[in-house]
Amino acid sequence: MITIAIANQKGGVGKTTTAINIATAMAATGWRTLLVDLDPQGNASTGMGVAAADREGSSYDILVDQVPLAECVHETTIPGLDIVPATVDLSGAEVELVSVEDRTARLRSALEHHRGHEICFIDCPPSLGLLTLNALGAADTLLVPLQCEFFALEGLSQLLQTVERVQQRFNPDLGIVGVVLTMFDRRNRLTDQVADDVRDCLGNLVFEAVIPRNVRLSEAPSHGLPALVYDHACAGSRAYIALARELIGRLPERRKAA
Repeated sequence: MITIAIANQKGGVGKTTTAINIATAMAATGWRTLLVDLDPQGNASTGMGVAAADREGSSYDILVDQVPLAECVHETTIPGLDIVPATVDLSGAEVELVSVEDRTARLRSALEHHRGHEICFIDCPPSLGLLTLNALGAADTLLVPLQCEFFALEGLSQLLQTVERVQQRFNPDLGIVGVVLTMFDRRNRLTDQVADDVRDCLGNLVFEAVIPRNVRLSEAPSHGLPALVYDHACAGSRAYIALARELIGRLPERRKAA
């Protein structure tokens, strides 16, 4: 199983929207897909239609109580896509893990022998605390959603520094599969300028597919559905399908053949 963390310490950049829809797109192309919600807000779980009352067995249980992963996997309404939901208890997990010796390796231990899925996406919280470090420690690679705004590159540089530290201390094989530009608005000249700056700085690391500002992407979670199911023909859904195609093209050949 290849594991991809979706992370950016800035909030409101489209991490959860990206996690939900890229996971759905991958499942639609035939990959057995797992989505791990590691954000205490639990928005990915809600967006996949998993009610709070139905989240018995969660990412909190895996991290804190070391409950086996298989006991925390929930089926979704999307064929081929399962989820490990998050509960509000996860907000206290960082405090509870502080005194634990293997506190940054709990998620890696849970995932490393899992054989039920071919690809796993981890939706990280908007911070660089223990939850995100667990995700980066468990991941093979990192997908970074980057909002097209003035401070985008500044936030990205902080994340890249964190990735370097994780490579040095916890996970030397951690890579970056790509950066995806989100909330793209062609009517805004600043958006184009930021996009050009990011591409000049990062080159081919930036995906060609860009995620537009789209009402349907915002509406879909309130219905407990990915945008690809809520309105598969909207601009946002088409963008995530294009992103999934690019992502598959960047995965190692041996993994694609799995």
